[in-house]
Amino acid sequence: MDRLTAMRVFVQVLERGSQTAAAEALDMSRAMVSRYLGELERWAGVRLLHRSTRKLSLTGAGEQLLVQCREMLALAEGMQQLSRAADQAPRGTLRIACSQSFAQAWLVHALNDFTALYPQVSVDLLVGSEAVNLVEARIDLALRITNQLDPNLIARRLAVCRSVVCASPAYLARHGTPQHPEELTQHNCLSYAYFGRSLWEFSRAGEPCAVAVSGNLSANESMVLLEAALAGAGISLQPLYSVEALLRSGALVRLLADYQPQELGIHALYGSRRQMLPALRLLLDFLAERLASTAHWQG
Repeated sequence: MDRLTAMRVFVQVLERGSQTAAAEALDMSRAMVSRYLGELERWAGVRLLHRSTRKLSLTGAGEQLLVQCREMLALAEGMQQLSRAADQAPRGTLRIACSQSFAQAWLVHALNDFTALYPQVSVDLLVGSEAVNLVEARIDLALRITNQLDPNLIARRLAVCRSVVCASPAYLARHGTPQHPEELTQHNCLSYAYFGRSLWEFSRAGEPCAVAVSGNLSANESMVLLEAALAGAGISLQPLYSVEALLRSGALVRLLADYQPQELGIHALYGSRRQMLPALRLLLDFLAERLASTAHWQG
């Protein structure tokens, strides 16, 4: 018979004052309670109870064993709580869609820290700039840098993405440095298919300004345009997170510093709050906290 159950029966009999009351509390027959008590006495090798028609009382050995039984039951309960906590730990695979530039510059490092905290969670990262159908592609979370959101999806704004206009020193040496957004019309501007392909928007002291740009190269991935800008092909509008280190090193030069390109929101998009996986809920909070802890990402 189960010794742990026998201990539980023994404790209940003493706490409730009778075998009948213990049987009711444990949802077992009185005969089964008596059997467990007998088995426990045989295992202990001593008599534990003085039985009479009026009351139950403990023997000396029974008093010692009662303390030990309560300690064992408390230990068993603690082990069960640890097991339940382990069962509730986040687990499974999360499919995440994200642009290459944001994934490479920031997200992959955050995911590395997240999976170190929750080793039973794995990530399948779908990299690309195109907006994908979350249901058809079985995407749990899409991270998009945009101000145009799908109204059918739930969006949580995580941070702000700032951009800068930049070019290589070699390009500027050949073609000159623009001092005003309108002068961009005289330059070869490398355009990104999903953001301001032909119209770059700025603001200065709260006043908006838009310039129609053109050039001999456009692409659907900003990392390609970044490489072209580094090679001296033209002027590029790039997210600050991609070029910050290059600006510090002098590989690229920031242009039109007095004019702020349009800011975009970094959004987490998902299909349902009610059916959200525990791992996804934790990841969302983790990413939001990580972005909020750095002024670089705040508006």
